[in-house]
Amino acid sequence: MRCSSRLGNAQDVAIGAASAASAAFGVQTCQIRVAATSACRVRIGDGTPTALPTDSYLPADRAEYFTCTPGQKIAAIQEAAAGKLSVTEIS
Repeated sequence: MRCSSRLGNAQDVAIGAASAASAAFGVQTCQIRVAATSACRVRIGDGTPTALPTDSYLPADRAEYFTCTPGQKIAAIQEAAAGKLSVTEIS
C-alpha cells in the first residue's frame, strides 16, 4: 500500500539578490511544500533552474504546495529582502 502526503527530505535554500537552486528532488517526489522567511519569486524546473523577478510570487510565512517531477529543483530569488526558503519533499 502506498501512502500519500508524507513529509520527506527537507532542505533550505538561501534567498538573496541572485537566484539560488535546491538540490534535486528524490525519485519518488511529485510534490513539494515550500515556505519562505521573506517574500520571493520561485521557479521549478529541470537541470538548475534560474528564478527571475517575474516568476511566481511566494509571500513570506505562508506554506505552499507545488507539483513537480522527480529530479527537478526549485530556485528562488528575493523580492525585497534576503531570507530562507524551506523545501520539503512530499511522497
